[in-house]
Amino acid sequence: MDRPVCLIENTSAGELQVNQESLDILRSIRQPVVVVSIVGLYRTGKSYLMNRLAGKTTGFPLGSTVQSETKGIWMWCVPHPHRDDQTLVLLDTEGLGDVEKGDQNNDTWIFSLAVLLSSTLVYNSMGTINNETVMSLHYVTELTEHIKVKSTEEETEETSSDYVRFFPTFIWAVRDFTLELEINGEAVTADEYLENSLKPKNGSSRAVALSNDARECIRNYFPERKCFVFDQPGSKEKLKLLDQLADSELDPQFMKQTSDFCSYIFSCSKVKTVKSGITATGSLLGNLAVTYVDAIRSGNVPCLENAVAALSQIENSVAVEESFALYRQLLGERVKLHTKTQKELSSAHDGCLKEALQLFMKRSFKDEDQKYQAALMERVKNAYEEKCAENEEMSRNHCAALLLQLEQGMDMDPVEAYMKPGGYQGFKGQLNKLVKLYRRKPAKGVKAEEALANYLSEKNRLGKIILTTDEKMSEQQKHLKEQRAQLEEEKQRAAAAREQQMALVIRTNDIERARQENERQLMERMERDREELLKQNRELRMLCVQLAERPARIIERIETHERIVERNTCVLS
Repeated sequence: MDRPVCLIENTSAGELQVNQESLDILRSIRQPVVVVSIVGLYRTGKSYLMNRLAGKTTGFPLGSTVQSETKGIWMWCVPHPHRDDQTLVLLDTEGLGDVEKGDQNNDTWIFSLAVLLSSTLVYNSMGTINNETVMSLHYVTELTEHIKVKSTEEETEETSSDYVRFFPTFIWAVRDFTLELEINGEAVTADEYLENSLKPKNGSSRAVALSNDARECIRNYFPERKCFVFDQPGSKEKLKLLDQLADSELDPQFMKQTSDFCSYIFSCSKVKTVKSGITATGSLLGNLAVTYVDAIRSGNVPCLENAVAALSQIENSVAVEESFALYRQLLGERVKLHTKTQKELSSAHDGCLKEALQLFMKRSFKDEDQKYQAALMERVKNAYEEKCAENEEMSRNHCAALLLQLEQGMDMDPVEAYMKPGGYQGFKGQLNKLVKLYRRKPAKGVKAEEALANYLSEKNRLGKIILTTDEKMSEQQKHLKEQRAQLEEEKQRAAAAREQQMALVIRTNDIERARQENERQLMERMERDREELLKQNRELRMLCVQLAERPARIIERIETHERIVERNTCVLS
């Protein structure tokens, strides 16, 4: 912040309210905060010290008149000068006892809020620590009336020890101190001066009792105490221009005292904590301010336990939202497209969940029953399931597109082309080729096999149609082949029969020719025999003529030959 802004202001109706701009600033601060607030009578130079703590000479308005410049509580958040991991939050409060305001309750609430919000409370007074200045801290004696520690309705008396756990370190800054730091002629430190001033006074009057009551409250409620005294910074004329003067123009002793004061604040002021020692971040401080102011506006007494419970609800709800948002952001960054495997997505989920839980643990506040952590886990679970579903759908779409691309690239024949005998084998061959190409493609995602199964399921339905057609057509073809074979067989048998018939005819012809040849040759032989016999008969007849001595025998032989010739002649006929 380059300038202070109002944290808590008065409305036109006289009520307190938290300024939204300052609340937004606090909620953006994730670091632990060291909260230093300053209270005191108006026009006592509180703002100057706060500007010095901010490392500036201007910022909180100083003013040079008797009118109070600061109204409500103003805030200035700056980097802590000595601790890189912390933020210094400076709260400059409206001056107490402003005669122009004349509202005692407003002063009491401003003082109470300064106590409730800070880790170090600086009380700024002028001159010396005397009875009057102690009595001006009557707000301390009224703290128990305006702040409660316990939320229980039981009438249990709260002791100072209950408050000490929540109250800030107390620093008394005595301005324009002109006395010597001596007690009974011996030099003392500023702290010893403060402790001596807080000792009970002797006497039994009501005034002494009231004075001692204030001293006792300061000692009991603020056991950690420190005191600083400051010389006058310069002449009265210079005081009017205090925010315009260089350090060299101010009193050296005053500058040293201011430097010591700032060094102590920077070195010793603790981080703001709430119940159970929980460290407050800027965001928690802002919610704490809202909680306390809302209680005051509703007419209730701010209760530290109730504030913690309210903070728990606010902070844990915010912790859930921010942790879940971080999970969604990281998961979105680490899982850009569909993952190759479910394990890859699971690994990314585990890493994102781990970081989200780390943020929740850091950001959450008293989630004693782990209700909010369970709510975070449930939202993460639902988001992870959504991401898994999205991842699966992206994988399905990618794989479906890839299968279509491969199918088009292979220029697969239309279904009608496979509606033929043997078409199923061709179809399956093309499909198997496509599956091999598909499996070789990388980065298909978690639904690669499911997408392929769905694709094959669809193709197998077509395959069944093709197979059925193939089988029917193949059966018809088989029947035709059988018919053709039977026809061929019959043709063959007919040919064989014809061949056999032809052979039979040939054999018959051969036999006939053989018979005829035989007959011919027999006839020729018989003709030769007949002619031979005729020749012999002629020769015999001639012989008979020549030899008449045997006529009867010769005649018998001739007759015998003649009968043979006659028989042969009949055969030849």
